[in-house]
Amino acid sequence: MLAVWLLAAPASAVGGDLYSYVDADGVVHFTNVPSDRRFRKVTRTSDVGGIYQVSIRGGRNGTAAAAQRTTAAYLQHLQAAAEKYQLPLPLLRAVMAVESAYNPQAVSEKGAVGLMQLMPHTARDMYVGDVWDPAQNIEGGARYLRTLANLYGGDMLKTLAAYNAGPDAVRRAGGGIPDIPETREYVRKVVALYQDFKAGR
Repeated sequence: MLAVWLLAAPASAVGGDLYSYVDADGVVHFTNVPSDRRFRKVTRTSDVGGIYQVSIRGGRNGTAAAAQRTTAAYLQHLQAAAEKYQLPLPLLRAVMAVESAYNPQAVSEKGAVGLMQLMPHTARDMYVGDVWDPAQNIEGGARYLRTLANLYGGDMLKTLAAYNAGPDAVRRAGGGIPDIPETREYVRKVVALYQDFKAGR
């Protein structure tokens, strides 16, 4: 079981009005003037390089409520991954909510794909053959979380920071949470949602 520590970090992320969708050929389309029903609003955060993520509205409780409504579609995959990699189910739900807002077509500017936003090299390392398949994507994300949890001795905060910013960023930060506003906000959001889900909210 991962350790749960409290995190006090400033909430600072920079948003933008950008929309995206992935067509049948796997091509990612971005626009600031959506002309197709498939476009979904995404938000640009403040990390290095600018990652675009599906917007999560309504704050902590609003996010939890939205996730509650959409969990059913992926619950079987989440439960299987949680059991296989010995991770708390509420943690996987929280990571997925913050990463992609449960949108299987979420794509970042850097190329992270799917429900738990796997980068191509991470997907390969985690033996994910099809990043667009929710079951494979969820399992790959869970496997990566378990790998990081093992690396950091079960420290949830370092695990989440590395999932967001990469292990090299954690190493450069002296083994702590990098002083990257987007990463600190990411960890804060995931921990808050994890606590909500664990409490049944």
